[in-house]
Amino acid sequence: MAKALYGHMAVTDRRLVAEIATLRRRVADLEALVERLELERSLDLTLDSTLDDDLLTSVR
Repeated sequence: MAKALYGHMAVTDRRLVAEIATLRRRVADLEALVERLELERSLDLTLDSTLDDDLLTSVR
């Protein structure tokens, strides 16, 4: 199934070729979104950890 979605078959129907190209772009867009969200989350976690350490230090 995945190979069919990525066009690893002999395709002669132009509509099917266009649909496969659209799906490839959509998958690439979603992969980029996931990567961006993971980076933002890791930065948020790092910032939260830093802020927690700063708060603990200032309270003492």
